[in-house]
Formats: sequence, C-alpha cells, structure tokens
Amino acid sequence: MADDVLIDKRSDGVAKITLNRPVSLNAMGGQLMPMLAGYLADVSADRDVRCVVLTGAGRAFCAGGDVKGMAAGRDAILSGGPANGRNSPAAAFARGVEGLRESQRRTSYVLHTMPKPTIAMVNGHAVGAGLSLALACDLRIASDRAKLGTIFRNVGFSGDFGGSYFLQKLVGVGKARELYFTGEILGAEDARAIGMVNRVIEHDRLEEETLAFAAQIAAGPTLAFGRMKENFTRGESCDLLTALDQEALNMQLSGQTQDHREAAKAFVEKRQPTFEGV
Repeated sequence: MADDVLIDKRSDGVAKITLNRPVSLNAMGGQLMPMLAGYLADVSADRDVRCVVLTGAGRAFCAGGDVKGMAAGRDAILSGGPANGRNSPAAAFARGVEGLRESQRRTSYVLHTMPKPTIAMVNGHAVGAGLSLALACDLRIASDRAKLGTIFRNVGFSGDFGGSYFLQKLVGVGKARELYFTGEILGAEDARAIGMVNRVIEHDRLEEETLAFAAQIAAGPTLAFGRMKENFTRGESCDLLTALDQEALNMQLSGQTQDHREAAKAFVEKRQPTFEGV
C-alpha cells in the first residue's frame, strides 16, 4: 500500500512533501495527517533543508477532511472514538477536540512558523482544510487549473486548520467572511487578484517553475529568513513597539551570521554572495 505522504529531499536544499491519496483527492483520512506532521517536524529540524514545498498527487492539492470517514465515525482527526461503558460521550468529545488541536499545531502552525520558507504548490483543488494548509504556508503558487474555496459551510462545519486566521490577513476581514459564508470556489486568477495566491503558472510548467523558485529561495540566507518569519509572526498580533523591539533583536542576531559577513564581503567585491545558511 502506498504511503499517504511522500517526501523528496533534493540536493538543492528543497524538500518536496506530497500528499498522496489521489483517489480521494488527498482528503485528510488514513495516515495522511500524522505522516504530514512527522515529515514537517523532520524538515523543520533538518539543517540541510532550506525551503519546503507542499503539494498533492494527482488532480488535487487537498480536498480537506475525509467527509465519508467522518460520517462513518472513523476519521482519526475529528473523532474521539465511540462511546461505551468506559468512554462517555463527553470523554469522546474532549478527546476529539484535543486530537484536532494537536493535529493543527503539528501541521498548520509548523508550516506557518518553522524557521525556513514554506511554499504551497497548488496543483488542483485546494478546498476546506486543504485550503487552510495552503494558506498556512508562506507563499502559494497555483496552477492555472487550480480551484480554491473554503466550502466548510457545504458540510455544516465552521472551519479548522487556521483558515479563518490566515485568510482574513490575506484578503481582508470582509472578503474572508464572504468566502466562508458562501463557500464560493475561486479560479486561480481570481484567487491571485484578491491576494490569496502569489503566482499563477501554466499547469504543465507548475512543478518545474515552482521547484526552480524554491531552489532560488533555498540558496538565500536561511537564518535571516527564519528571523523574518519570526518578525512577521510576532507582528500578526502585537503592537508596533513590540514589533520594533523584535526587529531590533533579530536584526542584531542576523548580523552575527556567516551569511551576513559573506554578503557584506560580496558587496565590496562586486559579486553575488554564496549563502550557506550559517
């Protein structure tokens, strides 16, 4: 049986993680979410990985939760297990809440905060919690065939994996609420026009161009990128003075790196710097 998630650590510093349940449009059933969490922890800690690309196998990026599994009470993320003599409905509910919280922390949160750039390569449909995973990444590069939407309302859900947090920061509060309330599916160009997607690429060139872009990012000053992400993450919820203090700290820390010294030397010597992520 094929693994529900695949990983390819490339020699150029890019790790490509592929959601691999194409028959179900990479829905979040089986072992997909635990495996994704494990691989994200791995690449976050691996110093040889300097940029992470998340994508899906087949026709979709990710169709979100496994609705069929939920209906049958088997979904590992959302179900706390059946009630019985030793497992009350309240206990099952509490376990379900904690399980979902833990899965969100180990996936969306890690994608958004790990100290290296993350890119969602949206090769097809990214809907529901699948869209949330894409929104958690730093950047989204979409196929011109991609379709993006929240669609939680279509199955009577309020939404998870950080979509409501990320989307309103990208497109504004009013537009985010509209997209959640209507469940509208957007084409790639419409998503780009409102800021949900960074770039749209012809489908047949999506992987080639996205991985080339990721390699370009991976060749940059990795430690500085990590501190940039820390600044952005802190700035999402703090006041200006706190943000300025954080920038001051990270500016001085990044100035102590070998990459900074190499960049300064290259500037004087009128050449391109060679960053090593140290």
